[in-house]
Amino acid sequence: MRWDNLQVGAEEARRLPGYRDEAVVRRFDAPEALNVRFYEVQCRSALNQVPKQSRMPFRWTINPYRGCTHACTYCAGGDTPILMADGRTKPLADLEVGEEIYGTVQYGSYRSYTITHVLDRWSTVKPAYRVVLEDGTELIASGDHRFLTRRGWKHVTGFEQGAGRRPHLTLSNELVGTGGFASPPEATPDYRRGYLCGLIRGDGHVGSYSYERPGRPHGDVHRFRLALADLEALRRARAYLDELGVQTDEFAFPVAMAGARPMTAIRTQARARVERVRDVIRWPWSPSVDWCKGFLAGIFDAEGSCSQGVLRISNTDRAILERTTECLRRLGFDSLVEDRGRANGLKTVRLRGGLRERLRFFHTVDPAITRKRDMFGVALKSDARLGVTAIEPLGMELPLYDITTGTGDFIANGVVSHNCFARPTHTYLDFNAREDFEREIVVKVNLPEVLRAELARPSWKREHVALGTNTDPYQWVEGRYRLMPEVWAALRDSDTPCSVLTKSPLLLRDLPLLAELAERVGFTANLSVPTLDERAWRQTEPHTPHPRKRLEAIAELVTAGIPTGVLVAPLIPGVNDQPEQVERIVALASEAGADHIGGIALHLRGEVRDIWFDWLRAKRPDLVPRYERLYARGAYATPAERERLSALVSGAPRRAGRRLPRRAGGARAARSDPAGPVPPPEPEKGEPVGRRQQSLF
Repeated sequence: MRWDNLQVGAEEARRLPGYRDEAVVRRFDAPEALNVRFYEVQCRSALNQVPKQSRMPFRWTINPYRGCTHACTYCAGGDTPILMADGRTKPLADLEVGEEIYGTVQYGSYRSYTITHVLDRWSTVKPAYRVVLEDGTELIASGDHRFLTRRGWKHVTGFEQGAGRRPHLTLSNELVGTGGFASPPEATPDYRRGYLCGLIRGDGHVGSYSYERPGRPHGDVHRFRLALADLEALRRARAYLDELGVQTDEFAFPVAMAGARPMTAIRTQARARVERVRDVIRWPWSPSVDWCKGFLAGIFDAEGSCSQGVLRISNTDRAILERTTECLRRLGFDSLVEDRGRANGLKTVRLRGGLRERLRFFHTVDPAITRKRDMFGVALKSDARLGVTAIEPLGMELPLYDITTGTGDFIANGVVSHNCFARPTHTYLDFNAREDFEREIVVKVNLPEVLRAELARPSWKREHVALGTNTDPYQWVEGRYRLMPEVWAALRDSDTPCSVLTKSPLLLRDLPLLAELAERVGFTANLSVPTLDERAWRQTEPHTPHPRKRLEAIAELVTAGIPTGVLVAPLIPGVNDQPEQVERIVALASEAGADHIGGIALHLRGEVRDIWFDWLRAKRPDLVPRYERLYARGAYATPAERERLSALVSGAPRRAGRRLPRRAGGARAARSDPAGPVPPPEPEKGEPVGRRQQSLF
């Protein structure tokens, strides 16, 4: 939905996606509220549960000014294959929270594959549409689902004018990806025989020997042995042999060279079993398609590689090379035999067709070794014909599914599909993640009443509740709506321990309530102070309270007996990461009485990455190459950079010649892992009037 059609005077009623009742749309006649609209909604829940796999030290949050009740409209068909981190695929409906899958990250001119996690998963029933692409790929999705095109993100359906106006697919669009995924092979008897033939001929040993024993009958020895560094292929081979009646023993295989990868082997010396192995790996007169798939998987596990965008299978045996090219041709692959004239006769079969064909090879034949299927960092470049040829309503409602991931997207049947979180979660309400994030603010006006009802349930276990991890509850408009006093009162009356993270001294308004909470149930306040540099503050947080005002607030909170800390967040390389800046914050925080300090390195999930790089190009173009290098692997900086930023905060008291006081019970005041890899989610920015405010937690 686009909000251009809203001509709001004093107030007007409009319905937001995901909310049952109409929202009252308000504007305030104040300088800080120019061009900002506030959507007053009746929320259905107040407590938000943190995903179980999260490393956050709390399980519950409250967001009075956030825009999502998790009734997301971006859904796809349950049987849509999703690209998993092991290079295989899995139906969308079968995904589970915590699983690793591939998402994408923008790097230079291209998107590249990166590994991310499934953070959440849910389903709904919606009218379904079929999107058909030039290469025959078919996608089943709701009209609200978004796919990445050469021209940006587009909904499946939409209108050019009116309330339904939004970017949507047309027949002139082309999606980004590699095209529909191939179906995996079935482990038929022919597939298993083909796999064993390829693997054993490529890497195994089968032999029978006779030798003389003086004074005794001649001896015959029969031996089968297969030694591999990758247990995935070895265990698959052993299982297939066992099904064929060939039992083997597993043992540690001695490596000849120091530093070589450890190897494990299977073997048998029983004559009947060795003869059975010979029979299994005998070349078939007329191999079936399943045998070809198995053979290619086996020979790739034994002799194949995939690096720098090239898939190769090398061998010196002419028969193996011929069978490899024949099987590739049988399955529709284009290959080339490379002969570099080596003395040992080694030749290489190279697969042609780029990323699209490499993925098709992996999915069609299913090699066992995961590391050889790694796509991490591979640029998403493909010649696949992904132009949209049809968008057809199916005329029925279907169960549709969606997931939330760390990158804000995932690979659905070969194309880049959308989801979002934190700043991007604003798009759940069909707002964009840029200016709308700061100018279209949703206010849950009934949140205190809903919260009281939830806290009164017998099932509530009085677990810690954290506020400010996703939106700042004390952004300036809280001065108008005054939701927080009732929130604190509800938490106090239910004996629920809690904490808050904010950038605003406005929380001092509620000081008596906060002091009650600290004394009665346990309460901690944290104020974010990323910099004291005037220029850096105005560039990155143009509409937040002055950092020194935040430090003054710390002193008042401490005087009132409230445990209070400072969060140096985000730590932004090249902007606020000078040691003297951090040391100054630590010194002033110590003077104010802060009892702990921590920090979080800047992280760039999903659409936030694009927003941040746009800001860099406009304000700090000198830093662009550095960020492309530091964040090349995804949302988080390199481990070395995170360690450097961590040391800035943990070592600041020592460098400044100070010691922060310890908490009651001896807890350390300065955290040793302030720039750890899993920071809290990004909050919606506290002051909504600014354009592209970049203070990202």
